[in-house]
Amino acid sequence: MKQRTITALIALAIFLPFVIFGGLPFTILVYVMASVGLVELIRMRNIGGYIVPYLLAVLLLWLILIPGSSILLTIGWFSKFEMIALIILLLLAYTVLVKNQFTFDHVGFILLASFYVGLGFYYLLETRDGNHALSNILYAFFIIWSTDTGAYLFGRAFGKRKLWPTISPNKTIEGALGGIVLACAVAIVFHLVEPFRHSLVTVVGVTILASIFGQIGDLVESAFKRNYGVKDSGNILPGHGGILDRFDSMLFVIPLLHFIHFV
Repeated sequence: MKQRTITALIALAIFLPFVIFGGLPFTILVYVMASVGLVELIRMRNIGGYIVPYLLAVLLLWLILIPGSSILLTIGWFSKFEMIALIILLLLAYTVLVKNQFTFDHVGFILLASFYVGLGFYYLLETRDGNHALSNILYAFFIIWSTDTGAYLFGRAFGKRKLWPTISPNKTIEGALGGIVLACAVAIVFHLVEPFRHSLVTVVGVTILASIFGQIGDLVESAFKRNYGVKDSGNILPGHGGILDRFDSMLFVIPLLHFIHFV
């Protein structure tokens, strides 16, 4: 617990200035974190020692992360969609070059992994470039952190019924509900200090939904690890695992807030 706390404080001290400053430094940090998270996920799948698919996967991820307002949406004769399509064709062609040792299933996994990781980080960049950017990002992360904290505390104190034991044995229904309750309490305080353009009822309703989606995101990553027989996605954060271990909930929460036009 001590190591986890120290790592969390150091990571927060590094991450928060980038969020506050925004601009190119924040964009670079997001690209780096997303790339590390994608590599972690592909390594779980253990596709073999093929460097080309990794490079194409990261390139695909970077294309997905290009903001909708960027001049890079068109490079030369190619649109963003055409460049993504070209990478897909190159991945398929690579299966032939290595005589199907890198398979069609591997291609499918890389494509899904790139969009899974890219979607959340893309909308993180979009949030930082939007109106009330800092407030919206802080709200999202406060909801994620309070959900995790509430689930842990309520789970330890009252947890009896397992939530999904085959995927995450330690999570309980009581903990999940406690996470939602604490997230709502934090959201109400946040709204009183930094009011949203939405009503308090809307904020609470969105918070409940975001808390649920955040827990689903956490369970999705747990399912990956359980399926591929790994404890953590990586070891870049001592006591916390990898980038995916820390941002799995964000990959679901940030897009949700955009889809329902809350941020």
